[in-house]
Amino acid sequence: MSDPRPPSPFLQFALQLAGAAAAEIMPRFQNVVVNTKVDGTPVTEADLEAERVMRELIGVIFPDHGIMGEEHPEVLGGGEYTWVLDPIDGTASFALGVPTFGTLVALLKNGHPILGVINLPGLKETVYAELGYGCWFLNRFGELSRQSVSTTKTLDSAMVSTTGVYCTDIDPKQAKTPFNMTALIRGSSKFRFVGDCLQHALVARGLIDAAFDPEMNPWDNAAIIPCILEAGGSVSDGSGNTDNLLFAKSLLTSSTPQLHQEALAILRPVT
Repeated sequence: MSDPRPPSPFLQFALQLAGAAAAEIMPRFQNVVVNTKVDGTPVTEADLEAERVMRELIGVIFPDHGIMGEEHPEVLGGGEYTWVLDPIDGTASFALGVPTFGTLVALLKNGHPILGVINLPGLKETVYAELGYGCWFLNRFGELSRQSVSTTKTLDSAMVSTTGVYCTDIDPKQAKTPFNMTALIRGSSKFRFVGDCLQHALVARGLIDAAFDPEMNPWDNAAIIPCILEAGGSVSDGSGNTDNLLFAKSLLTSSTPQLHQEALAILRPVT
């Protein structure tokens, strides 16, 4: 299905930002030095440079907009709009030379995500959405199609994914109340470790039925939320909260409300 109308100027700019990031990332792919941040997570020159060029473009085109990103300090804007950037979501995969990492670009209006871009430069694919506009998939051949989540309603018939088992009963040392990942794995029809933003993009495309991230940040969440909602899916944190999802500490995306509620009931943190 072709896109019935052109993207809004904001969405066009978000796609431009993702392209500018890819131009910094891909020449460094499979040829990069990995450093460790204070919080113990990996970072590379590609992360830093990709975010830098996106910030520079925002400063030129929308100088009054705020900027929030993973690698550089927050810039407070003078109005209602803030860009949220994750230059490489899945730096661990990028560092290993695995092409499943992505660049996340989102725009907030008064603190709420109104559009999101999940660009997968290693796969040459993009999933993007804007509230009221739908969710769209651009493949490596330049073909554009509107996306919808699957119709799966029960966990025992669902394909489920997660990024990792940290903050769960399998690896609880990072969490006071770990999520019950063992039950989710055992209860699903099929389970895979797809990981990071790719798994949520696959939920939006109807290829995976549910995806769970047990540890998230605003720059991880912001672009995913509108993509899932515009594809007709459900999204909450791992405890079922839907208020202020931008700052959710965990994120569950699902195809249907029925599947979402079943997954939440099983994931409920162990006390």
